Amino acid sequence: MEAKQGYTKNHSILVVEDEEDIVRLLSFHLEKEGYQVTTASSGTEGLAIALENPPDLAILDIMLPGMDGLEVCRHLRRSELTASVPVLILSARKEELDKVLGLELGADDYMIKPFSVRELVARIRAMLRRQDRQAATGADRNVESEAVLQSGVIKLYPERYQVTVDGQPCSLTHKEFLLLQILMTNPGRVLTRETLLERVWDYAVEVDTRTVDVHVRYLRQKIEKDPANPQYIETVRGVGYRFAHV
Repeated sequence: MEAKQGYTKNHSILVVEDEEDIVRLLSFHLEKEGYQVTTASSGTEGLAIALENPPDLAILDIMLPGMDGLEVCRHLRRSELTASVPVLILSARKEELDKVLGLELGADDYMIKPFSVRELVARIRAMLRRQDRQAATGADRNVESEAVLQSGVIKLYPERYQVTVDGQPCSLTHKEFLLLQILMTNPGRVLTRETLLERVWDYAVEVDTRTVDVHVRYLRQKIEKDPANPQYIETVRGVGYRFAHV
């Protein structure tokens, strides 16, 4: 099936879900959009498929036989092969703790069952569109002449998709990298949670701004010497966040 222009060109999606009705529903609508869909009914099987042939995006149910979706996400983030693969978690559990834990483990988004297929597809488009833009930014450029963002001991290499802290490599998820890049590109400027959602997640739909807070907290744990007293990413209460140029 021909992909729709601007959205689904050659993108592969891995769906790890044990409910057959949901697998059929997702497969039908995603293939209709032009995506190449691979499915797995257990966490162990899904992880093996992802590591053997990394997809462009993974959809993980939490309640899976054997290895649950959160554990699969943890393994994906630990592997260099899949560390930057966008992950969307599905769950019938509405507890905020599950959502926060999923995001802290490196998931890029989280949806509660039952969900709107139209919204899910819109979110997938946004995640892949953002990833494509990031890849295009670094294509056909000379790495030696790239512009490096630096503040204190933090260096961000946009075209290499790399970050170092005090000279040591810092492993960030796709969304963490984009979040840090936008904050460092606007030093001293207060960016609202809504602005960050729009620019990092590229969402035109309503999304809980708690997503931003969780990602900021996890990012601080990786780049700040003392995450409880951040030197770089400052919280502006009731508004958003500001990157302090050190």
